[in-house]
Amino acid sequence: MNKKKFKRVLVVLGGTSGEREVSLNSGKACIAALKKKNYTVSTFDPKFKNLNLINKKNTDVIFNALHGKNGEDGIAQSYFEYLKIPYTHSGVVSSYNSMNKIISKEIFIKNKILTPSYFSLNKKKFSRKILKSLFKKKKINFPVVIKPSNEGSSLGVKISQNYDQLFRFTKLLFKTYNELIFEKFIGGQEIQVAVINGTPLGAIELVPKRSFYDYKAKYTKSAKTKHLMPARLKKMNYLKVLKLAKRAHDALECKGVTRTDFKFFKNKFYLLEINTQPGMTNLSLVPEIASFYGISFSSLVEKILLDASINR
Repeated sequence: MNKKKFKRVLVVLGGTSGEREVSLNSGKACIAALKKKNYTVSTFDPKFKNLNLINKKNTDVIFNALHGKNGEDGIAQSYFEYLKIPYTHSGVVSSYNSMNKIISKEIFIKNKILTPSYFSLNKKKFSRKILKSLFKKKKINFPVVIKPSNEGSSLGVKISQNYDQLFRFTKLLFKTYNELIFEKFIGGQEIQVAVINGTPLGAIELVPKRSFYDYKAKYTKSAKTKHLMPARLKKMNYLKVLKLAKRAHDALECKGVTRTDFKFFKNKFYLLEINTQPGMTNLSLVPEIASFYGISFSSLVEKILLDASINR
């Protein structure tokens, strides 16, 4: 798409997910960047109006700054496709598959990308007996990570050290979520990789002061998470994790920008998940990685924008 064709940008932000605040912050930062690049910018918040009420006549392109449910899982994307307005980030199917941790894990396994061993459980099938038998059958040892199958920003993530904690956390999470994933906890270095328009850009290492890189560690300065850019890896391993992130991005047929989360443990990279709508706040990782390689925030936002299209 020619830059000249994209003059009037609609930034879609906010929404109704648990990540609304992060989306508002991402959106505000992107609005400022687009204005700096002389685009005409308007906004749309699906919390207050249905997405099918977007004014097509006044919109050349949509910059999708939503996070979480209804913004990152193919739902918003299906509206953009229906309206036939070019939009940023991944398309309907790749967004849905990436957001659903069970589907994405199966795709990683199929593509021979190492991911922690796991099983999933539906709320309707939950009992102490079934959970214990699945645990033994899959030969997963403690500690174990419990998380919703389709949530972002580490919302609802718990780490259990024993059966009592496991049952307690599972019961608690099933009050909010219908399906949970139980995953072998992997220690080691926390490595995250940005891929932009199909090209792996760089890898950053996170050293959280908290027990793991949870919602607070991601979005609050007081959590004092250390960001090490570039990640402390031998050159060979640094290049390897970039390739793995690109393979994951391509396997899920993602577009625009993604951030892929890895653990590096005993000389192996374990892929935890892929994010198709990574944060664009002042504490976000993709802008930090881009900045290290000389790409300003406004140039990064424009790169994402100029990749926009329909039929993603």
